[in-house]
Amino acid sequence: MPPASHTPPAPAPSFAIQKERTRFLGLTLDECIQGFFGGNAVVAVIVLGLITLFLFREGSSFFRQNQDNLSIYRQAGLEYVDFIRTQEESHTALTRYLSDLRLRALRHHMDADGLAVADANARLASFDEFAGRFSDAVEPIRGLRSELGDVAVAIKTRHINNLNRIQQRAQLVAAGKPDEAAAVELETIDFAGEIVALTATLPLYEEASGAFATALNEIVATPPPLPTLELTARVARFQELTADYVATFPATIEAMRAWDHTAPVAFSESFTAFIFGREWLTASFWQDWYGVLPLFTGSLLVSMIALTLAVPLGVGAAIYVNQLATPAEQRAIKPTIEFISAIPSVVLGFFGIAVLGEFLRVASGWEWLAWFPGFPFAERLNALTAGCLLGLIAVPTIFTLAEDAINNVPRAFKEASYALGATRLQTIVRIIVPAALSGIISAVLLGLGRVIGETMVVLLCAGNRIAIPDFTAGLSVITQPVHTMTGIIAQEMGEVVPGSIHYRALFVVGLLLFFIALLINFVAQKIVRRYKISVG
Repeated sequence: MPPASHTPPAPAPSFAIQKERTRFLGLTLDECIQGFFGGNAVVAVIVLGLITLFLFREGSSFFRQNQDNLSIYRQAGLEYVDFIRTQEESHTALTRYLSDLRLRALRHHMDADGLAVADANARLASFDEFAGRFSDAVEPIRGLRSELGDVAVAIKTRHINNLNRIQQRAQLVAAGKPDEAAAVELETIDFAGEIVALTATLPLYEEASGAFATALNEIVATPPPLPTLELTARVARFQELTADYVATFPATIEAMRAWDHTAPVAFSESFTAFIFGREWLTASFWQDWYGVLPLFTGSLLVSMIALTLAVPLGVGAAIYVNQLATPAEQRAIKPTIEFISAIPSVVLGFFGIAVLGEFLRVASGWEWLAWFPGFPFAERLNALTAGCLLGLIAVPTIFTLAEDAINNVPRAFKEASYALGATRLQTIVRIIVPAALSGIISAVLLGLGRVIGETMVVLLCAGNRIAIPDFTAGLSVITQPVHTMTGIIAQEMGEVVPGSIHYRALFVVGLLLFFIALLINFVAQKIVRRYKISVG
């Protein structure tokens, strides 16, 4: 039987042959992988560009619309009437000061003197008569403001209705219905003639303002006695505030005399009214205002409270887990902290409403916490409640990134420090943390970005009061209700008419948030680059 022929094994294909076999549509495997990841980067850039373009497209016409809004405000005479309205509102603020004085005096009579509520109120009868006279003194001014306001609102309403009819006629013409378009009657508003009904009352206002000033000076000259030196000092302060208030009357009259309804509203006024405006007021029968300052300060206050809590906790936990914890502690701590990021923000918001807010309100009344700024407080939904929850949300981000930064410090640094006789604490403070500082700063800034972009927690727990926080109150400002930029978008976007000025204003708020995010990233890059240069 002939011997079986022996076929030698085929030689292994060379690397070049293997690489050639992995070609797909003319590309090698390496080129496919590079194209996949590069394509993802291109898609991300395209998506970011589309988002930016969409925001600019929807928000760019806001400032022109706001310019028209301010022009109507001036032409219709609302601006003129607001000189008187401002005077009335300042008087209302002084009246609130008196109400606070009365509440303090009532508490003193009940707590220090041991009187019942009825007896304490009887002790304050003279003060009530004084406060009533002060409050009623503004009635002539209030009545004049009401009459002029009705005239100005009527002018504005007629003008807006006429603009709507012009738009209706244009739509009918575009639809090929010229006969129906011609049937739509238009009205020519003679602003110069209409405004005379307002400006002609200036002598009457001057007379009423003079009588108002005389009445206030006579009333505050003889204040009622109060039971403590502190309250007496507050009455003296009230007299000073009233004198300052009365001193503004001549300037108000001069401003009304110099007011001109034909003065053009510059485009820059539309921009500054948005950036530095102190009111966000929509759907008002009087005048809509779109000032982002109260929303920006609210976002900033809540973010600072959150970082004050999250930075020590996140960075401290990262240092402990990486440098001090045992393996068993690491396995327990790291998943627990990282699990926080898996909790839906709306669930945290519900927790803030039902548990944390009420707990903080009750705890603020404990005597041993009376030293804390702003304690006690009555409103459970405020910047402190929202800030505590946002701090909890930011901890996992700061912890994870800071722990990675510390973990990337070369082991030789630690060993060299120990070799020189440094203790573990000295090594952490003098060597490890400074070496990882750029990464820690990046972690904090990313935590800030996470906090300032949060929506549901602030919408549910911050109190949603659109007003600039009273920073003159010191640290107790953290217990005041606030509203935020993200919260206003989530709250109002579903109710606005597409294309309206309100709709455009919300998109401009989104643009502002976009630029803040860019600024945070730019500052992070600058800090990291400068630190690397200084270390190098």
